[in-house]
Amino acid sequence: MIQDYGDVDAVELARRVRQGEVTPLELVETALAAIEKVNPSLNAVVHSMADKARQAAAGPLPDGPLRGVPMVVKDFDGFMKGEPFTASCRFLEGFVPDEDAEAIARLRRAGVVFLARTNCPELAILGTTEPEWRGPAHNPWNTAHTTGGSSGGSAALVAARAVPAGHGGDGGGSLRIPASACGLVGLKPTRGRVPTGPQAAELWGGYVQFGVLTRSVRDTAAYLDVMAGPLAGDPYFAPPPRRPYVQEPGADPGKLRIGMVTRSLFGRETDPECVEATQSAAALLEELGHHVEEAKLEIERDRLVRAYLTQVGVGVAAEIEEMAAWTGKHPTPEMFEPGTWFLRQVGMMLGAVDLQDARDAAQQAGRTMARFHERYDLFLGPTLAHPPVKLGALALKPAERFGLGVLRTAPLRAGLRKVLSMLADTNFERTPNTQLFNQTGQPAISLPLHWSRDGLPIGIQLAAPMGNEDVLLRVAAQLEAARPWAGRRPPLHA
Repeated sequence: MIQDYGDVDAVELARRVRQGEVTPLELVETALAAIEKVNPSLNAVVHSMADKARQAAAGPLPDGPLRGVPMVVKDFDGFMKGEPFTASCRFLEGFVPDEDAEAIARLRRAGVVFLARTNCPELAILGTTEPEWRGPAHNPWNTAHTTGGSSGGSAALVAARAVPAGHGGDGGGSLRIPASACGLVGLKPTRGRVPTGPQAAELWGGYVQFGVLTRSVRDTAAYLDVMAGPLAGDPYFAPPPRRPYVQEPGADPGKLRIGMVTRSLFGRETDPECVEATQSAAALLEELGHHVEEAKLEIERDRLVRAYLTQVGVGVAAEIEEMAAWTGKHPTPEMFEPGTWFLRQVGMMLGAVDLQDARDAAQQAGRTMARFHERYDLFLGPTLAHPPVKLGALALKPAERFGLGVLRTAPLRAGLRKVLSMLADTNFERTPNTQLFNQTGQPAISLPLHWSRDGLPIGIQLAAPMGNEDVLLRVAAQLEAARPWAGRRPPLHA
C-alpha cells in the first residue's frame, strides 16, 4: 500500500505513475482498500467496479495526463457503458447503458481508472444525498450530517481520502453544495464548457454542467482540461480557453475588483458563521492585493425561484419520459419518491408559456450579472447559507408528505400550483446561493476556507463572467496557497 496516498492529489499520483515510482495497479489496490475501510460508515458506494478496475489498471491504459489515477463516478450525470445507471431510482433498476457519455469517455482516454458508482438523491434533484432506496450518504466530518447533494457520495469519498477525485454534475449547486459541506473544491464550469452528450444536449434547459470534486485547485484544473471542449453536434459551446487550465494555478491574476454579497440569494437568512467565513475570505483577498467591497445584487428573487422550479419540473418530467423509453416501463407514482413524482406532475401541468417565462427570467438574470461584472471581476459570497445540516433535517414533513400523497392520486391544477408556490417560498433556505449561476450559465467555484465552531466545513463561493474559469482558478490557487486546506483531515478518513 502507498503510505502517503491520502495526502497527495491526482496530479501527483499521475506524476508518480509516469516516473515509474508506482504502478496503476498499486494505486487501484490502495484506493479499493481505502474505500473498503470508510464506506461502511459513509454509504457512498452504490455499485462497485473493483474487478474491472483491477483489469484496467493491469493495462494497457491510455497514455493520458491522468494515467492510473483512481476515480469514482456519480450514479447520474452521464452513462457508463456496461455499468448500472439508476440515479437512486427504483424505476431504473436493471438498466445498463451500452455507451459512454462523452465526458466519461474523455476521462477514460485520459487514463483514469473507475472504481465505483456513488450515491446521489433520486434523479439528482435535491441538495442533500438521502435517497429512500439507497439510504443517506454520511459526511466524514460528522456522520450525523449531510454530505450535501446531489454529488454527495463522490464528495464523501474524496473528503475521506479514499480517492483524490470524484465525478459529479451541477444543475443547481450539485458540485458546489457537497464541496462546501465536505471541505472540497467544486467548480461548476461555464455552460457549454463540458459536453453532456451524446445522450443529452441540454439537461434542465442548460442548467446542468458536468465536473469533478477534488482536494486541490490544480486537480480541478487538470480534470477540466480533460473534460472540456465541444462535441460534434452540440447546440452551442463555451469559447475555448487561452491556454490549458493546468497553467492557471500559480499564474498572477492581477489586482481584481471583487463584489461581496453575504445575504441569502434565494432564501431569507444567512447563518452568522457563513457571513464570518465570507468576511474572512474577503480580508484574505485584500491581503493578497485585491479590492473587495460589499455589493448590491439586484435580482428578482421570487421570479427566479419560480423559474428555477419550473425548469426543473419540466426537466424531471422529460427525464422520466426518456427513462420510460430506455426501460420499456410505464412510470407510476409508487416507483418514485413523493417529491420526484410531484415535480413530474408539475412539469406535465405547466405550459409552453410557463417554460418560456422561466427561460426569459434566467436570461434576464444573465444580463443582470453581466452588469454586475462591468463593475466587479468576481462575485464573492458563502456557498451555503448555513453549515451542513443534520441528516433528516431537509426531509418532507408528515403534512407535506400527506399533501403530496393526495396530489399523486388527484393532481388538481390548483393544488399543484399551491404546493409549487409553497416550495418556492421555503425550499431554498439552506441552499440558496448556487442556483443563480446555473441560470446565468457563468462559472462558479466553492473553496474550503473555513470551518464552523463545531468542526464542519463552510465553503465560500466565487463566480466569474462567462468563460472565465481561468481567473477563478488563478484566484482559487492564491487562496489555497495563503490558507492551505490540504492538511485538514476529517475524523473519518482512510
